Amino acid sequence: MAETEHRPTNFIRQIIDKDLANGVHESIKTRFPPEPNGFLHIGHAKSICLNFGVAQDYSGSCNLRFDDTNPAKEDITFVNSIKEDVKWLGFEWDGEERYSSNYFDQLHGFANELIDKGLAYVDFSTQDVMRELRGTLTAPGKNSPYRDTDVETNQREFAKMTAGDYKEGECSLRAKIDMASPFMCMRDPVIYRVKHAHHHQTGDKWCVYPMYDFTHCISDAIEGITHSLCTLEFQDNRRLYDWVIENITIDSTPRQYEFSRLNLEYTVLSKRRLIQLVEENHVSGWDDPRMPTVAGLRRRGYTAGSVREFCKRIGVTKMDNMVEMSMLEACVREDLNVNAPRAMAVLDPIKLVIENYPENNSEILVAPNHPSDEAMGTREISFGREIWIEAEDFRESANKKFKRLVLDKEVRLRNAYVVKANRVEKDAEGNVTTVYCTYDADTLGKDPADGRKVKGVIHWVDAGTAQQAEFRLYDRLFNVPNPAAEENFTDVINPESLTVLTGWAEAGLAKRAPEAGAWQFERTGYFCLDADSTDDKPVFNRTVGLRDTWAKIGD
Repeated sequence: MAETEHRPTNFIRQIIDKDLANGVHESIKTRFPPEPNGFLHIGHAKSICLNFGVAQDYSGSCNLRFDDTNPAKEDITFVNSIKEDVKWLGFEWDGEERYSSNYFDQLHGFANELIDKGLAYVDFSTQDVMRELRGTLTAPGKNSPYRDTDVETNQREFAKMTAGDYKEGECSLRAKIDMASPFMCMRDPVIYRVKHAHHHQTGDKWCVYPMYDFTHCISDAIEGITHSLCTLEFQDNRRLYDWVIENITIDSTPRQYEFSRLNLEYTVLSKRRLIQLVEENHVSGWDDPRMPTVAGLRRRGYTAGSVREFCKRIGVTKMDNMVEMSMLEACVREDLNVNAPRAMAVLDPIKLVIENYPENNSEILVAPNHPSDEAMGTREISFGREIWIEAEDFRESANKKFKRLVLDKEVRLRNAYVVKANRVEKDAEGNVTTVYCTYDADTLGKDPADGRKVKGVIHWVDAGTAQQAEFRLYDRLFNVPNPAAEENFTDVINPESLTVLTGWAEAGLAKRAPEAGAWQFERTGYFCLDADSTDDKPVFNRTVGLRDTWAKIGD
């Protein structure tokens, strides 16, 4: 990224400043450690911007490391999508991408070291028994009957686990810490379990896999990470993080720091719930434009710059709070308002016939690509006797507040002439299908000669050259601000989160996709071309409307 804006500050940067000033570290090394069991979401984007942004601002480095310790739920598809998302956001990781599985041999060795020190044991208790012996937040746990097994037996049993002699769930390796600890994560946590699963990186080499809390801290230490940044749900786990590092033979001693995770209105950011949305077909996939995934935002037309700006605005704190969806939408509006070229499209068309325009005639008009940026240049648009306009832009009668086309009144066609509606044609249901009008041929680029004031302006496309297109109008996926708080979050899915219309767009528009990634369809909203488009029928996704329609009246 070539950005030189003012560097933000937060408590993590203050810690780094202090560490560098005191000589604790000579340089900064961070990491972004996603589990490849799904697509990244906007909450991960916050973490990406923090980890890579800190490394970038302090001339350090940031690793991309996949936490791939649960092969049953992971897939190379997710690995590839995560790499694409990080690059799309504008960041580069240090060297090759890394995997926790790169360190499986070392992790296994450290597990044996803990066994040798009498700090780990093989437990044959069932999950139910372990849960019962674990205790509660107010009552201490009880020792497993296997807790005092001698070192030699534990070595032998762990070797048998590793050789595949035990079934999944039959036994596990637990750290021997403190069953009376006030922190549940310190009550002899499982650090290795049996799992007979093919791994996307190591194949069938292993049938025991380390747990995240054991893997993460050691991977940080192996990579020389100086500041391990994670969300607040891992705050208590920092004690286990430090315990593991203190009790194995390793030179590096990384430190973990926690910040609040992102909570965003009108969506869910729990990976479990996102998986449910996908698997139950509430959405079309991980990259459905209604999803809060980075892939979904990209497909919807969000720009990388707008996502980075959003992450910058919400900041990094230790306070849990709910961020308004309107803040994210405002970021993309501001970006596209400046960078998106203008175009015209009619989503819900009725025909307008200009009766005094010469039949079988057409002309080429010139329109600016941006009203306030001449550098974007101009484009040619065709104009003829028949054009398409929005159905909502015409009324047979209306009060003075309606500034569009009304019978016996005038309106300006954007970048074209002033027209006056004279009569209409309707279908059997009484819906207007065609408006017949006349135009003032002397009003191209200027006001009527006799001083008539025409205040309204509507958009249009030439019926003779326009291309038919599908318009997908995306809205918020849920109709309540906090769907995760509902008994069943899928019950509050917004039934109007997707509306599909067939209309018309400027000729050739789909073949000149803008550098910004999206257009502003004048008076309608911001749209981007979807991957489902064909040469015969382009598909445009609405990124966001021109204004916040969810804002309360009076706000």
